[in-house]
Amino acid sequence: MKTISSNVRFTGTLPPLSIYIHIPWCVHKCPYCDFNSHERPSEGIPEEAFLRALEEDLIYNLPHIWGRSIISVFIGGGTPSLLSVAAIDRILQILRNLLNISSDIEITMEANPATFESEKFASYRSSGVNRLSIGVQSFNNEHLKALGRIHDSDDAVRAAEIAHKHFENFNLDLMYALPNQSVENSISDLQMALKLDSTHLSMYQLTLEPNTVFAKFPPPRMPSDDDIINMEEALVDIADAHGFKRYEVSAYAKHGWQCSHNRNYWEFGDYLGIGPGAHSKLSFHDRIVREVRERHPMRWMEKVLSGEKGEKGEKGAQIIESRSVGVHELPFEFMLNALRLREGVPTHYFEERCGVSIAVLLPLLEEAVKKGLMSELPTELRATELGWNYLNNLQEIFLI
Repeated sequence: MKTISSNVRFTGTLPPLSIYIHIPWCVHKCPYCDFNSHERPSEGIPEEAFLRALEEDLIYNLPHIWGRSIISVFIGGGTPSLLSVAAIDRILQILRNLLNISSDIEITMEANPATFESEKFASYRSSGVNRLSIGVQSFNNEHLKALGRIHDSDDAVRAAEIAHKHFENFNLDLMYALPNQSVENSISDLQMALKLDSTHLSMYQLTLEPNTVFAKFPPPRMPSDDDIINMEEALVDIADAHGFKRYEVSAYAKHGWQCSHNRNYWEFGDYLGIGPGAHSKLSFHDRIVREVRERHPMRWMEKVLSGEKGEKGEKGAQIIESRSVGVHELPFEFMLNALRLREGVPTHYFEERCGVSIAVLLPLLEEAVKKGLMSELPTELRATELGWNYLNNLQEIFLI
């Protein structure tokens, strides 16, 4: 392999920057969920302390992102819609006061169908949230019960109808390969979602993630591998016939409604995550840094609000992991994300987003092209149809 610089160096502008805010509480922890979510305290969510901690967490990071424009905001969880209207309004005020945020960027908030109230969501919209992502998962009550969801089919339909009333742009999350789910059942879920006129669909295969209840106690009557393949093929075809183009492994959008925030992840942009358990990827002129925050909500708040010092004797004890990404890691990290996009990314993104020469990538690209897994066009980094079908194998080529 050609010798290249062992240093990251950005000579032009830094990658685009997004903000992620993690709201850690849910009414109930679902058995399949491996996100950093915690059941809401019996005494209620400590909103005031949480908001003060979010502000201090952001202030801590301001020197790292000073002067950079923000291209998107995502309020995720957990269940952000458990927060009051005043709390969401305050979060957005904090962001506007401290960051360079234009009035027209995409601001997404996740919501659970069991937490929908028409007046509440109208107020969220007035505060500046302009995109909703609704965790429907299924419209089948039997499957919702198997997933441990606290809403039913009627709640899901009502939530989408309220979203449609107040938001031009909203996403519906669906899952397939559920316990005791047939191919016909999965198609019925999608057909119901299509009737509700969203602009975006996310369709995920249920996987039994480590450290979840389902991993320890697998649910019975899971679909066969053949049925799962048939489900995916049917869902892709039906979504496409209704104008939802698959632009990423699990993401489908009508024309003009792709998710800007998630695209920035896949295109190897930067993101600052604040809140318990949030992850960040930030680029500096000579390095790319990944950070992870304290996961437990109360410990995170205590560390932030007390000004507790970290290992280097400075404020920031809420950061439990911080490391620079090595040059040898960048091909895999970049391609792991970029190849998830159906149309891939322009080739020049690699140098622009990684701060290293394309030379480190060329031998690996040649191998992938020779195997028929990637496009031969020099202007794009994109999986072929064969590469898309064997995406894990393709991504592994870039492990060096």
